[in-house]
Amino acid sequence: MVNRVKTGTVIGLGAYEVWAETDVINSLPSMSIVGLPDAAVNEARDRVKSAIKNSGYTFPSRKIVINLAPADLKKNGTVFDLPIAIGILIEEEVLTQEQVEEYAFIGELALDGLIRPISGALPLALGLKEQGIKNIIVPKENAKEAALIEGINIFGAEHLTDVVNHFTNDKIPQTKINAREYLEQKVEQSYDFDFKDVKGQHKAKKALEIAAAGAHNILMVGSPGSGKTLMAKCFPSILPPLELEEALELTKIYSISGMLSPDEPLVTQRPFRAVHHTASANGIIGGGTNPKPGEITLAHRGVLFLDEMVEFPRNVLEVLRQPLEDGEIVISRAQHSVKYPAEFTLLGAMNPCPCGYLGDKQKQCSCSDFQITRYLSRLSGPLLDRIDLQIDVPRLTSEELLNYNSQEESSEQIRNRVVKARKIQLERYKNEGILTNSELTSKLIKKYCQIDEKSQELMKMAIVKYQLSGRRYDRILKLARTIADLDESESITQIHLTQALQYRMFNLEEYGK
Repeated sequence: MVNRVKTGTVIGLGAYEVWAETDVINSLPSMSIVGLPDAAVNEARDRVKSAIKNSGYTFPSRKIVINLAPADLKKNGTVFDLPIAIGILIEEEVLTQEQVEEYAFIGELALDGLIRPISGALPLALGLKEQGIKNIIVPKENAKEAALIEGINIFGAEHLTDVVNHFTNDKIPQTKINAREYLEQKVEQSYDFDFKDVKGQHKAKKALEIAAAGAHNILMVGSPGSGKTLMAKCFPSILPPLELEEALELTKIYSISGMLSPDEPLVTQRPFRAVHHTASANGIIGGGTNPKPGEITLAHRGVLFLDEMVEFPRNVLEVLRQPLEDGEIVISRAQHSVKYPAEFTLLGAMNPCPCGYLGDKQKQCSCSDFQITRYLSRLSGPLLDRIDLQIDVPRLTSEELLNYNSQEESSEQIRNRVVKARKIQLERYKNEGILTNSELTSKLIKKYCQIDEKSQELMKMAIVKYQLSGRRYDRILKLARTIADLDESESITQIHLTQALQYRMFNLEEYGK
């Protein structure tokens, strides 16, 4: 008689219910798995057989057919080991169909019957809950992660015998965790770099504060040793704490990537992904036969830092254009496509020329015009159009370098202002489905970034003088909205617009001339 055991599979960030159907046929002993399994699923035959025998149960000496339904859905990974084993144990009358009817099972089996952790436990638990499943047995190391989802019972098992005993005489303790309370306990964080240790560069610090407050993209241009990389490393220390919605979204991403620690089931810090310029396009946006998240998705709700930005191949930089605009990336393959979120803040740093000293007041640039033009041409106009703040970071003067007694603002002081601005945005957009000013669409810009007649006249002059594109115009308004929020102003004034225009796209080819 055929039995059915509930489980699930992850495609992208979405989870789908799967039924592991088991039938034992009077034929020569063998085991076949059908239903579009990948190599890892097919290898479950040997793992399951050894796990059942080494756990003290008998294995059928007939032909076993496992069908993973729906059969047209690609099945990946080792998550199906446990449900396949449960189906076989039902056939051997160790368990009954009625006992497991209200349960779903996910987990990889070791040869001795131990249940190993799997990737994607959180999105699996969420997807199965949406299918109406109330109870899930998962590997013990994944239990806290899966228990972040409210309204579902999670049981963490260490061994196949624990699962069998759960239905006979020894219940597995239910794992419970309150995601909001857990996140609130992790609010206090320590940082290795603090803005109080950065001398001077007040304009750059203000620009980074604005970028953090509204999640705006920023590019720092300056000679070597001016402090660009140090300020970039300080940037995470002024970012606001994660909201619960953001933390759960990040946890799903890191879960399917296999980067989640069993001791830290919830991602509680905004990611800061510093990528080397040798990274490939697939490494940045994601890819593979079964597409996995790339750096832009791992930086979701956080920061993607590109140091020496022009050293990246141009084709790698160009793939950032669409995610910077849409906040997501779609990776298409022949059989299917997956969509990953990519709402990140791009933080770039670069020298103005190959030698690095174009425009430096103390050191002469040794580059020819051709070398400078070729160097800067790696940053296309459309890409620069998507970067809200572009700032000059000049060399520090001798007085600034030697002034050890200067009292610079600490990251905590800056972060307090950033948090206030973010709270204003959260309240303003609570019914709009967005969290920050950088996510404003053209429709929402008209609603929340209105300017008076005098400000309109200012913008008319700016459009002509700076030859602003439609995209650039919208980004200046969003930037002005963030500056106004930092001032705790309900409306955007001329002062806010003037400040936003100071961070307009300057002509890099004319830099320092």
